[in-house]
Amino acid sequence: MKTLLDIDNPVIRFIIKIFDCMVLSVLWAVFSLPIITMGAASTALYSAVYHHIRMEEGYLWKSFWTAFKENFKRSTLSWLPLLAMILFLVYDVVALRALIQNGNPLGRLFGVILVLILVAGVWAMFLAAYCARFQGTVKDMLRFSFYLTMAHPLRSLGVLVAIWGSAALILTVPGLAALLPAVACWISSILIEQVFMLHLRPENAEKKKEEDE
Repeated sequence: MKTLLDIDNPVIRFIIKIFDCMVLSVLWAVFSLPIITMGAASTALYSAVYHHIRMEEGYLWKSFWTAFKENFKRSTLSWLPLLAMILFLVYDVVALRALIQNGNPLGRLFGVILVLILVAGVWAMFLAAYCARFQGTVKDMLRFSFYLTMAHPLRSLGVLVAIWGSAALILTVPGLAALLPAVACWISSILIEQVFMLHLRPENAEKKKEEDE
């Protein structure tokens, strides 16, 4: 029994990580409630998933709150243009669906716009990850995160499956909203960090950030 309850037991460690994912998912949902803060909340979620859950560094709440507070301005400013684009695409999807029902040829663009929405979701994850791990201007974050999304289609496809697969499951079983956002971020971070290591060497960027502070 003592061995079973040992914190170093793989089963116990897994259970703790699942609980941490639940806490982070709830925090992300709460801090995203005014949709304009979703960018900062997503950056904080990625930072906490990477540092606390994957690297087992620091404390859960402190990891999330510190990342949210320190990156709030640039995360929000970079998120707003992407949010505007996503809302515009969603509006187009609704309009094109109506055209399909009326037999209008323009309705054929429905599939194209839907794909663009899916890509925008992946870009949003790369943007949150980039903001969590690197310094830079809003323009740089938008530009580099988009480039990395497009430059690695297979890894981006994996991120797409993690994000939109989780969204589909949540729509089917709403209770999963208390777990899957952080799990999707966890899976995505594995793929995104591989991309970062190929291009950007995150550890060097973090050292520079500490020196600047």
